Amino acid sequence: MYLKERLGQLFDVRYDLLLYDVTSIYFEGLARGNSLAQYGCSRDRRGDCKQVCIALVVSRCGLPLGYEVFAGNRRDVTTVEEIVETMAGRYGRADRVWVMDRGMVSQENMEFLQESGRHYIIGTPRTMLKRFERELLQEGNWQKVYEGSEVKTCPAEAGQETFIICRSEDRRKKEQAIHERFERRLEDGLVQIKQSCAKRRHKVVTIARRAGRLLGRYSRAAGRFKTDVVQGREGRAVLVWQKVEARREWAGLSEGCYLLRSNITDWTGEQLWRAYTQLTEAESAFRVNKSDLRIRPIWHQRQDRVEAHILVCFLAYVLWRTLGQMCHQKGLGDEPRRVIDELSQIRMVDVVLPTRSGVEIRRRCISQPTDHQSILLQHLGLNLPSDLPLMEKKMNEM
Repeated sequence: MYLKERLGQLFDVRYDLLLYDVTSIYFEGLARGNSLAQYGCSRDRRGDCKQVCIALVVSRCGLPLGYEVFAGNRRDVTTVEEIVETMAGRYGRADRVWVMDRGMVSQENMEFLQESGRHYIIGTPRTMLKRFERELLQEGNWQKVYEGSEVKTCPAEAGQETFIICRSEDRRKKEQAIHERFERRLEDGLVQIKQSCAKRRHKVVTIARRAGRLLGRYSRAAGRFKTDVVQGREGRAVLVWQKVEARREWAGLSEGCYLLRSNITDWTGEQLWRAYTQLTEAESAFRVNKSDLRIRPIWHQRQDRVEAHILVCFLAYVLWRTLGQMCHQKGLGDEPRRVIDELSQIRMVDVVLPTRSGVEIRRRCISQPTDHQSILLQHLGLNLPSDLPLMEKKMNEM
């Protein structure tokens, strides 16, 4: 509560929009005796290590509001109700909007948010986009949000929700390139399996497994092919496959598109889209914690020390974002990394002056900042101390 109020006083922060996301942090070591350390879906691609999951709630400008630590095998979708109730218990139930990605979507979570009267903007599974194929085919009513990106609002039948179709030209080109590459590799693999069937006698089950593994490896393009394994002459397994043009047409239509849903009915499609894109602030928080603040890997084994380690990293991130907000207010951008790199060149040194009597005079001093550093300090309203206390030690004390 103190942290929220203090940040609100410093930067006039409004916690009307809460961005929620979950990540995982892996352990080095077995972490025996820590019930939270479990094997699970690793965002760090370290499935061989135990991990914990960290749920983070931040404001629209990236200032953190709170976090929770969950077991490493906890699924994201099971944390929504707990984190929403926890934040409401700490800070009260205000008219806030929760923004989450599609990994948080379930029927139970949607019913919980709707029945409790909470506002939300949530991404949806890609399969749900098929329901709006007619709207995708219609070229009218698209609202341009910026060059190469546009949205279309599609009210639900009951009128309680609004669905927003978003499409991006850059995203379309990226997905198209991925699909074409996967389709080419999948087709080459199917050709090799078919040639292998012609050269050697294979069991049907063997070829079916090979084809299944290949389709699983290139799952994004698997729907474009229809495959079957039959028994030919002399008991040989024969792979039969063909391209499904209907799936190719749908893929071409839906590339670069994604769907959002919200129970906010008085916002435009552009406002809902811009609010959802601010979810990158939560993702950025995880990147900073994992790279600059070195939250991973966790070397501690005991649960209390693990929680203390995460708390220190969370407080460090609060300081990071505080400096970022200070930079933003002073017209220095909102990325504190360059400011930290520049001011880290300022050194603190101990000056030792020997005397004839054998007594050493010690003085702790700060190095003189450069012109560039002085300008940064002036913009940020920071002053370097002219003198620092130094704990005196007896000469014979080691």
